[in-house]
Order: sequence, then C-alpha cells, then structure tokens
Amino acid sequence: MNPIPDALSRSAVEATAQRIAPHVRRTPVLQVNGADFGLPDLPLVFKLEYLQHAGSFKARGAFNHLLTRKVPAVGVVAASGGNHGAAVAYAAGQLKVPATIFVPKVASPTKIEQIRAYGATLKIVGDRYADALAASEAFAQVSGAMRVHAYDQVETLQGQATVGLEFERDAPALDLLLVSVGGGGLIGGIAASMQGRARVIGVEPELAPTLTRALEAGEPVDAPAGGIAADSLAPRRIGTLAFEIARHHVERTVLVSDDAIRDAQRALWRVLRVVVEPGGAAAMAALLSGAVQPEPGRAVGVLLCGANTTAVSFD
Repeated sequence: MNPIPDALSRSAVEATAQRIAPHVRRTPVLQVNGADFGLPDLPLVFKLEYLQHAGSFKARGAFNHLLTRKVPAVGVVAASGGNHGAAVAYAAGQLKVPATIFVPKVASPTKIEQIRAYGATLKIVGDRYADALAASEAFAQVSGAMRVHAYDQVETLQGQATVGLEFERDAPALDLLLVSVGGGGLIGGIAASMQGRARVIGVEPELAPTLTRALEAGEPVDAPAGGIAADSLAPRRIGTLAFEIARHHVERTVLVSDDAIRDAQRALWRVLRVVVEPGGAAAMAALLSGAVQPEPGRAVGVLLCGANTTAVSFD
C-alpha cells in the first residue's frame, strides 16, 4: 500500500509549487566540499531555506492554506512554537486576512516580535507547543476561525513538499538528504516529493525524539519536548500524516545533542558566515557529530530550514 495520499502525489506537489510561487522565494542552494567543515571529501549541498519569507520554510504551507481554502471573515488561527506562527502571520498580512496566533512561553523573543510586527493578534499560553495548540483549538471552536495546523494537515505538507521539489531540481545528484524533524510536516512533505529519488534521514534533538519514539512504537506517541530547539522541534507528538509517510519513505532517524547543535551553529557561521537557529542547524549537527557518516564522494544535501534566532556571537 502506498502511504502517500493523492493530495501529495508528484503532480499535486508540482501544482502547489505553481500556486504559491508568486508568494514565496525559490531559495538557493550552495555546494561546498565537506573538507571545508573537516568532513570527508564529498559534495555538501545546502538548501538555504532560512532565506524564505518570515525566516523559515513554514511560509510555503501557510500560503498554500490561504490560497486553497475559504477563509471566514474572522480569519485564521494557528498554534506555533514560533516559526509557523510567524509564517501564518506574514501570509495573512500579505493576503489581508485576520490572524490569531497562539505560542507557548518557550517561544523565542525574536519570533514573538516577528508575529506582532506582521500584524497578527498574539496570545502567549502555556509552557510548550501542546498547550498553545489546545488553546488555539478552543479559540477556533468558539470563534469559527479557520485552523492552520503547523504540521498535520494536507495543505501544510503540500507546501513543505515544494522544498524537496526545488532541492531535487537544483541539485539532481543528491544521494542523501538530511532534514530536521519537529512535528513532521517538513520531512513528511519532502519524503513524499522525493519518493526514493534521494535517501532521506530525519534528525532530531536527543531531548525531543518525536519521530524516533513513534517509529519505535509503530505509531505516534508522546515524547519529551525539551532542549535548545524546543521552540521549533518539540511538538511532543509526530503528526499522523507525516508518520505514515515517514515509516515507508524515511530511511531512519538520528538523534543529536544540544551541544552538537550549538557546534553546528558555530561551524556554519565560521565557514559560511551563516546564522541559523538551533532547529535549523540540527541537520548539520548530524554530520559534524558523526551521527550520520555518508559514503565518500556521495552528494549530501543539508536543509538549513530556519534562522529566526536572537542575535548571538559564535566567535
């Protein structure tokens, strides 16, 4: 049985890419030699998705929701650790739609400021994403606002799948693609669009092993939701849609420590002068820590998926 629904078929993802193209950036790729980072001699290809509107890949799914669904006069509501909220707020602002965004206290000040700057109504509720999600669902029930889920709706995965479509077209020699995992919208969408054209490995923080725990259990289960990437990679439970795709089309997952993520942030700054948030650096941490050791000479893709972080010094 093919776990990929028709709504995430290759043709559906291509149609999504055309639909959202006027509203999102086609972010560039950059190829360097792994030796630049002290890794084996291999082509290392970065997808610079942190250059996307609102600072992360999330803008793709946000625009896809607003362009394909009938939005009520009260507008949309979303729960987020920060990036999804910023993306929905940005898309809603561009399309003149009211937006109410729920975030937990763990959301970074940078992301909170972004959401407010884009004109959305911001509500800070609870300690973790799951708390904000529950509050957003209660709000939707009472207000009639349209829910825009961060990772477990088909429209979200369709938008995020366009990242994989672009990456494949701009770097057709990719053998392996490393993707940070939170709720699964990104890796689910990418795995659906790739369907074996490149191997996909999910990377999670040790303190937020959401997909790893689900694969071990054979179904989505609650997992710890901590660590330095908790505002982007710690939803507590993987999305149902993404899980079904991942169990068939993701080769495996690996876990990386908070220290490894910080080391990856520093390395990206030292070598490329790129600043990404912890969640955006997790995929690179898998290479630098040795959690993933690719074969020499094989092209490895690394998705740098977000840069919404408070300015820090890595020198």
